[in-house]
Amino acid sequence: MANPNLELFPDTEAKSTGVMAAQQIKNAIDQGYVLPDRPIEPVQLQPSSLDLRLGTRAYRVRAGFLPGPKSTVLACLEQQGDDVVELDLSSPQIFERDHVYIVPLMERMRLPKKVSGKANPKSSTGRLDIFTRLITDYGMEFDRVPEAYIGPLYAEISPRSFSVRVHHGATLNQLRFVVGSPSPSDRSIRDLHKSQGLVYANDGIVIDANVDKGLTLSIDLELGNDSGPVGYIARSTSAVIDISKTNHYETEKFWKSIERPMDGRIIIEPNHFYILASKELVRIPPDYAAEMIAFDPVIGEFRAHYAGFFDPGFGDGNIQGVRAVLEVRAHYVPFSLQHGQIVARMIYERMMQVPDRLYGRELGSSYYNQGLTLSKHFVRGL
Repeated sequence: MANPNLELFPDTEAKSTGVMAAQQIKNAIDQGYVLPDRPIEPVQLQPSSLDLRLGTRAYRVRAGFLPGPKSTVLACLEQQGDDVVELDLSSPQIFERDHVYIVPLMERMRLPKKVSGKANPKSSTGRLDIFTRLITDYGMEFDRVPEAYIGPLYAEISPRSFSVRVHHGATLNQLRFVVGSPSPSDRSIRDLHKSQGLVYANDGIVIDANVDKGLTLSIDLELGNDSGPVGYIARSTSAVIDISKTNHYETEKFWKSIERPMDGRIIIEPNHFYILASKELVRIPPDYAAEMIAFDPVIGEFRAHYAGFFDPGFGDGNIQGVRAVLEVRAHYVPFSLQHGQIVARMIYERMMQVPDRLYGRELGSSYYNQGLTLSKHFVRGL
């Protein structure tokens, strides 16, 4: 296959390595690096990623897996025998809470050398506590498409808090295309904050950045003057959420609000799911993309985020910065969080080009001006 840098990126201003922008992803699709079962729809193209669609089949399995270097995903499914139940997604199907499903996606890959991919759940997927990971044939790690990979893609899906109704064509995860091996560093993040500003206070004033193996973010649990809740905890319910419906479900049926604590502390319990927010307001400059590290045992035995991608232009509005919404689960034991405690890290990666569409109102982004916001499936303002 021809050199992707020459074919895809004729613009001399494009960087030789980095994350592909929307217009470059479109060019890659046109040149056959993505082979979809149905034509790619414009709504799938995000500023720095491509939404991936569920195919017409799904397999309920006893346990998730990685195929390893000598096997395909379908061969692994065959080995599970009677433990596999096939579902037809050409009509809506319910994915039950605490079950695992493997779904072939509509998009296949035919990547050239120097081009790889990495995936993450979409924001709405994470805020519904739907554990979603990408798998490839012969794959040895989740959410990674190796350089020059040719073959199908699969999603491993496991709803954790709520059973959900899904159908073919639904998008639960997204894929970034990376050219070369750009290596973000703490020094580059510090320099970027100094020149452009990455974190802000509530009044939109830039604040000092704590950079240690990425830009660190802390939790907002302050009483202050804000009368709204500090977060939400998922209720135990047998109700089903149809992921195709937006602004539809009443918040109170699925979530219990967490009032702001007098002492700036809350305890998160194992086997419960929390929606919280960062203390800092975050900004992603137009020529950068960011990814939040989902789990870091150094800062606590909990997972702080499912949906790790932050698009170029996030928080880049009239008032600089937007809170990062955190999807939190304690792993083993109850864990006490206090206001200002570090809970996550963000890595900034250079875009190859500034995207021709940026995150925000004009793109129709669901969370462009978010505070503490639940997924788009719930009625806003409740």
